[in-house]
Amino acid sequence: MNWCCVALALVGSFSLARAADKLTPEERVELVRGLSSEYATVKGLLPRSKKPLEFESTGQYDSKKWTEIARTFGPAARVGDLVQLTKVTIEDDAILFEINGGVKNGRHWYDHVEVGMGNRTGPISNGTGTASTGTNIELEFHQPLPSMTSTDVKKMLAPIFDFEKHSATQLYSETLAPEVKKAIAEKRAETGMDKDQVVLAMGRPEHKQRETKDGDELEDWIYGKPPGRIVFVTFSGSKVVKVKETYAGLGAEAAAPLAVP
Repeated sequence: MNWCCVALALVGSFSLARAADKLTPEERVELVRGLSSEYATVKGLLPRSKKPLEFESTGQYDSKKWTEIARTFGPAARVGDLVQLTKVTIEDDAILFEINGGVKNGRHWYDHVEVGMGNRTGPISNGTGTASTGTNIELEFHQPLPSMTSTDVKKMLAPIFDFEKHSATQLYSETLAPEVKKAIAEKRAETGMDKDQVVLAMGRPEHKQRETKDGDELEDWIYGKPPGRIVFVTFSGSKVVKVKETYAGLGAEAAAPLAVP
């Protein structure tokens, strides 16, 4: 057997396999077309940053560092905000995304957008803003870009962007602890919940009442109308400290708070 020929054949097949794993020119075009101008709903705090925010292709990123950047330069978007990928740049080992026009002085990301009817269009903004509310993100691979599609990239960005249409409430609910999700699904309040979570679970109260007890300012949210079931949700600050259920007509304790307009 000619071992030299076998070795050359193996090297050749290995090289072909490696070449097939790399991003092709056609795939580069598809990435740019499939990602440019796409809209996404933000799933976490997105800081303004002229220097691209580092985001690994594995889905990992330094959330603490991003929070610190937001404290310095302000947020570009918060949970539930809709953003647009206004520019996509393919590099050798990374993909750069300009979000909402990036960080540029003098114009907003939507200043170049025009709307109209027939042959007449006009800008939706007069372009007099002082700064954009955008940012920049770098999707890092640390090696030559592999073969992939725009759908693959959207999955990589899933920890921070949702490319499907969801409401801010849905996205917020996904971040909650299992016990809080369960309480919201069962439409009840639990101690430790905050006001937003109680609103998700039970809606807005019919009545509110405040009092100061031992120096602690308490606020009661009262659900229900007499005669029938009445629920008192007591907050200290923004957190629930007590939940009490009773019925109108079964004692003065239930009737007295309802007299407050």
